[in-house]
Amino acid sequence: MKSKIKMIQRHPFHLVDPSPWPLVAALGGLCLTFGGVLFMHNYNGGGQLLSLGVITILYVMFTWWRDIIREAAFEGQHTLAVQQGLRMGMILFIVSEVMFFFAFFWAFFTSSISPVFNIGGVWPPIGIEAISPWGLPFLNTILLLSSGASVTWAHHAIVGGFKKEALQGLGVTLAFAVAFTALQGFEYMHAPFAMSDGVYGSVFYMATGFHGFHVIIGTIFLAICTLRLYFHHFSRQRHFGFEAAAWYWHFVDVVWLFLFITIYWWGFNVIV
Repeated sequence: MKSKIKMIQRHPFHLVDPSPWPLVAALGGLCLTFGGVLFMHNYNGGGQLLSLGVITILYVMFTWWRDIIREAAFEGQHTLAVQQGLRMGMILFIVSEVMFFFAFFWAFFTSSISPVFNIGGVWPPIGIEAISPWGLPFLNTILLLSSGASVTWAHHAIVGGFKKEALQGLGVTLAFAVAFTALQGFEYMHAPFAMSDGVYGSVFYMATGFHGFHVIIGTIFLAICTLRLYFHHFSRQRHFGFEAAAWYWHFVDVVWLFLFITIYWWGFNVIV
């Protein structure tokens, strides 16, 4: 009887079972780092080590997240206290991403508000033909804002118990996301400047490209949530995995609004 009493969990937190994935992920990251350095310096075996690192990281991502989904959906380990911790962790992660873009905007305003004589003392710099904000950038803004509305539609549908409507909302969101990425790639292909064209090219491609990377990550995030919703992993009360994806997607929306207003619109019209 005493042994049974000691086995009773007297707190709402999830004490995870021993797992090999942190160690395997660390080894994969080590292979990825060393392999990348060796590959970029043309050492023999660098490409193979880099490939091994990439495959290991992808494998750990699949297996580790599979275990988390099992713990949440089938074992009931994600109590309200655990969900609160996950929410706080996601919020802090998004705040850390905001700091990344804060640095990019700082670089943009430092260079554009007070342009140095090396670039002609004007912004955009002499010799740079800026992209008009009222072409593809404006269309991409409409697509991304529409995707934010459709993912909210999907969220309300999940809360209301309407699985079919939620799947439709996620499908529309994914279509908008893929269209945005395709148009952004088309814009890059036909841009009149490159990343090597001074500070303007560096700031433009770093900020918009890093945002595009987030769009791709968010698209994968939402695609996985669509599959999980199809396989009944979400309920009206328990669907934090989708909530995290929706938060991340709204963060992507807001960042793009700032990019459009500052780098595309204000940067195109500024006269210094």
